[in-house]
Order: sequence, then C-alpha cells, then structure tokens
Amino acid sequence: MYRLTTHGAIGEISAGDWNRLAGEDSPFLRHEFLDAMERHGCVGESLGWIPHHLALRDPGGRLLAAAPCYLKLNSYGEFVFDWAWADAYRRNGLAYYPKLVVASPYTPATGARVLTGETENRREYARALISGAIREAERIGVSSLHWLFTAEDETELLGQQGLMRRIGCQFHWRNEGYRTFDDLLGRFTAEKRKKVRRERRRVAEAGVRIQRVSGDAATESQWATFHRLYCDTFDKRGGMPTLTLPFFLHIGEAMGRNLLLVLAYRGPDIVAAAFNLVGRRSLYGRHWGCFQDFHSLHFEACYYQGLDYCIERALERFEPGAQGEHKISRGFLPTPTRSAHWIADQRFREAISRHLALETEGMDDYITEMSRHSPFKTESPDTDHTPTDPGGRNPAP
Repeated sequence: MYRLTTHGAIGEISAGDWNRLAGEDSPFLRHEFLDAMERHGCVGESLGWIPHHLALRDPGGRLLAAAPCYLKLNSYGEFVFDWAWADAYRRNGLAYYPKLVVASPYTPATGARVLTGETENRREYARALISGAIREAERIGVSSLHWLFTAEDETELLGQQGLMRRIGCQFHWRNEGYRTFDDLLGRFTAEKRKKVRRERRRVAEAGVRIQRVSGDAATESQWATFHRLYCDTFDKRGGMPTLTLPFFLHIGEAMGRNLLLVLAYRGPDIVAAAFNLVGRRSLYGRHWGCFQDFHSLHFEACYYQGLDYCIERALERFEPGAQGEHKISRGFLPTPTRSAHWIADQRFREAISRHLALETEGMDDYITEMSRHSPFKTESPDTDHTPTDPGGRNPAP
C-alpha cells in the first residue's frame, strides 16, 4: 500500500511537498534549512553526516510522510550522547559506525521527526514510516537507528514499534501569558528578580547597545561578523565550526523571517552576537560568540533578549539550547527531552535497555531536584496562577 524511498539529497524531494509535512514551528526541519546545509558543505561524508532521507508515498506517488535521516560515521553534532555505546562495540570487536540518525544536524531542539503534516491519518503514516525505517536499517546493515529530540507523541509511537526510549533534560521557558518582561519578573522571587535586573543594568552601564535583526534584514557584513564570532567560539572550545558563511547567507535569503540575530554593539562595532531560529509558536536559541567579555552580556544576548522577543510576539516557548543549569534562575525550567533507539545486535539491545532503565530513573531524580531551584514564586500576590514548565510540572519554591 505504501512505498518507502531513500534520498541522498533533500533536493530530490519537492520543497513544497516536504514543507507541507514539516509545518511552521520547526524551521530547522524546513527544506530550505536542510538543503542549505547540503549545498554549502555543512554535511557530507567528510563530516560524517551523509544524507539518507526517508519518504513514504502512496501508490500514486503522493508524499505522505518523511524524515530527515543521515548515515552517520561518528556521533558528532547529535547532542544525545552515545559515545559509551560506540566504545562498548569497539571493545567487543564490533563496528558501531555507520548508524542511521533521524535528526536535524547540529540542532538539539525538540520537534516532530516523523513529518506527516496535518492529517487524520498521522498515526497510520507514522507507523508505516517507522517500520520502513527499521527495514531500511536492516537492509543496509547498520548497527543502529536513532531518532533524536522527538516530540512526546511520536516517542510513544516509536516505543510501540519496539524502539528503546531515552530521556534527557534541557531548560526551557514557557509563556504563561506575560504582557511584559517586568510582568515575567513579577512572578520571580525578590532575590532572583533583583539579580536579573542587575545583570541587564550592567550591560547598559558597559556602554553596550543591543539590536535585534530579522534574518531577512541582516546585511552581508552583519552575517560575516556573526560567522566570525561563531567560528571563534568553537576555536576557543577546541570544537569544529561546521556551519559555513554561505550557509548563513543562503538561509538569510531563503527563510530570513525564521531567523533572529541579536547583535551587541559597543560604539560602531559588533562585539557579540546570538543566532536564533523562529517558529510559529517557539523560539530556538542556537549559537553565540563574543570578541570582548562584558559582565552579563551572554545572559542579555542569549536569554533576556529572547524572552523579550517571545513576550512581544506571544510565542509559547523558548528553547535556548542544550545543557546549562545556570538557565534555571533566569526562568528556564528543567524539561524532559526524548529520543528513541533501535539496536540491531540482540545482546547489545538487552544491555543498553538495562542501562536506559537506570539512566531514566536517575534523570527523573535530576529533573525533580533541578525543579526545586525554580526562580518562580509558588504564589503571586496579584494572581492565583502557578507557572508550570513545558513538561507540566509545577516548580517547587
């Protein structure tokens, strides 16, 4: 009834068909974004990300479901860490790579990975695509198949298809109907509220001016400066900057309204910048860099400007990126992230399943403990509303 095909380039699939399924809230899954990565050297064999996209079609050829899939030769740029699994394979004389990964490269942001668009047949199409992906993994003989940063409902579907579910944690903000930034701070305890205001004041006192620029309004010079900052951050940390300047220029032109640059100026010069992706309901913080260190500028550019933007645009969520317990005191609460994993080798499947059971228990404890450090008051004097995090938990005092 359905036919699964694989594609070595996203360009083999119609942009209109793909985007119809991808929707508007995950710009990092848009055809333009993935295509720009392929066109401008951000993925490929040399980087260990070989496109192997999945497409489910009906007998007439209509695209019903799809997934951004890659044959991976390493675990770089995934943010769901399986280095220990790869090492265990190596110590037992087995090859862990290549593997298949369903993800948006270098993007630790939650969203649909089984793309079906708005259809009443979503679950049926999703099951067919997941089953087809497993058969494809078996056909090409990879060690494993991994779906990263999956939405909660599709994680359940993946589990029903026999994949092992894994829980991680990030720190996200949820808009509880705030009218202004001060309205948000009014829900903080006095200590945390004063700290945020002091940090914002220090940036202004240093003579740093902040400008928010939509991607379609950014100049080539601003993009070039941001890219130097992006590369400099990786150089300082011993990492590898994989996103090229032509990639940023391409997406700035192709999907500029889905991009937000936060530029920090001192005098006429840009001294720092943060790059964000903008969805229909959510903001996603991605990259940051600075030429000079200023007290609290990272917090202003990467968090407070994003919060201001979300409140102004009535966006529901802000995911500022992976890790970072320091985000809690600034209003970002511990939130589960999800992934699902299929392992070909039965022995390793059983061993990893036992490991994940223990890891999940520990992660649940970690999320509970981190929730106790919420900056939000349990009760606000002018409302009986208690903020909740995106996972539905009430923050502890």
